[in-house]
Amino acid sequence: MSFEYLIDPAKGPQWTGRLPGAPKPYVLRRGEGETAMLFGDLFTVLLSGDETENQFGIITADSPAGDVIPTHSHNETHETFYVIEGKVRLFFEDEEGQKQSSLLAPGDFGFVPAGFAHAYQIVEDARMMGTLSGGFERFFQHMGTPTDHATTDQPPFIPDFPRMQAAAQQHNMQFLPDYTWPNA
Repeated sequence: MSFEYLIDPAKGPQWTGRLPGAPKPYVLRRGEGETAMLFGDLFTVLLSGDETENQFGIITADSPAGDVIPTHSHNETHETFYVIEGKVRLFFEDEEGQKQSSLLAPGDFGFVPAGFAHAYQIVEDARMMGTLSGGFERFFQHMGTPTDHATTDQPPFIPDFPRMQAAAQQHNMQFLPDYTWPNA
């Protein structure tokens, strides 16, 4: 698998000065952070592994209603879903291997530990905040395209399959295309 599609930190897009890059206090205002478009979603990195000694990262996602995000799992990444606005259906495999789904509304929270298959669908235009194991917050930038516009009012970015696979491989993630969910 070629990694030519991934951002080379020395040559690729830079967000110089947006985040401190080291553990120290800082403040971001709404619309600030490192932003990337992926499909029609705007992902913003508010805190990266660089600021937490690779312990965790925090992102927001502004997402239009649409199709189910493909089923996948992360070998080393824990992931949270906190809905700020809109509605999101979270599909997940529980500890017994049973397929579950739950509709999350503003104020609702979901957690998927590393190794569990999951997917989600934006049922109603949504804004979510997620906490991820450190380093995985960069996945959305590697698979998407950086933008300086902190709004979803811009053309979507549709990555090609090799770019998707390269980003997944770098971040120890597997797409599970044959996995189906009830209520999907």
